[in-house]
Amino acid sequence: MRKTVAVLATLSFLAIAPPPAQAHGGHDYSLRNAGPRDLRIGSAVAGGGHHVDQPYPDPFPNDKPYRKVLAREFSSLSPENQMKWEFIHPERHRYNFGPADDIVKFAQRNGQVVRGHTLLWHSQNPAWLNEGTFTKAELRQILKSHILTVVGHYRGKIHQWDVANEILDGNGAYRQENIFIRELGPGIVADAFRWAHQADPRAQLFLNDYGVDWPGAKVDAYEALAKELLAARVPLHGFASQAHLSMRYGAPDQLGAVLQRFDDLGLKTAITELDVRMDLPESGVPTAEQLQTQARYYKTVLDACLSVDDCNSFTVWGATDKYSWVPVFFPAEGAATIMWEDFTRKPAYFTLRDTLRAAR
Repeated sequence: MRKTVAVLATLSFLAIAPPPAQAHGGHDYSLRNAGPRDLRIGSAVAGGGHHVDQPYPDPFPNDKPYRKVLAREFSSLSPENQMKWEFIHPERHRYNFGPADDIVKFAQRNGQVVRGHTLLWHSQNPAWLNEGTFTKAELRQILKSHILTVVGHYRGKIHQWDVANEILDGNGAYRQENIFIRELGPGIVADAFRWAHQADPRAQLFLNDYGVDWPGAKVDAYEALAKELLAARVPLHGFASQAHLSMRYGAPDQLGAVLQRFDDLGLKTAITELDVRMDLPESGVPTAEQLQTQARYYKTVLDACLSVDDCNSFTVWGATDKYSWVPVFFPAEGAATIMWEDFTRKPAYFTLRDTLRAAR
């Protein structure tokens, strides 16, 4: 959605600014400074992936106001695509660390941690991997070398890694689209965690997936997998819900109970990719009612995280609609983030900030 100042003027005051009760006595707290000290508030850092085909230059290195927002508002950063296989490992014997290195250096300068994303996934893999012909031994060595190389490159600089990403389908079965699981069997998941831990013993290692916001077969399967890995002394440290949500469906009011199940196993939990997309009116501008509903969804997810002792990382999947992935992949939906394209803050932003302040 392309938005101008003129369009902004058509929105209600409530849609573009906090009501007086949210002004906090004139203090303009950022998200990163609003909440409990042990909770990292993060954002994805736009770049790679769908951004390559958009009519704008690479966001992170070229948009200075965007970088200022990232530095001001967040205490954790997640490379959106810059650490995924196709981007960081474009050829079998060549790695492209530069863009991700720049994000890590930026985070270090601004007192932020970095979440690594991701090491074992069925999507966004390079053609040389997808189309290559490898023996099982070669494929295993390719994965091992990739994890040791990438995690080792950032040893001591990554707070959490999404080691295994979206490895189960909606029924709780292993995804056969994942070349490593299909060819090497599900035992490769444990190996991936062991290799990541070997490369950086201090990093927290996570299972990460979408569609785990309500109890069901997928959550049950992840709980069983987590128990299995822990029993085998695999270095699994956390479980994360991506929380890509749509207002076509209900708010995830049982997410706290889901996270608690993994907390009860002794695992850390996290929200890693939160956004809330909506069907837009013909004007392309959300109504004030839609914006308030969206804010409620964001609050529901944050409340779930805050209700669990060891939910210590809460990340939105992009701070601004300017670079959101949603309209590219869900053309009928949009306006999914907490800021407009010009970085003006939506009601969802202020709701998150107030909720964080109340939890201090």
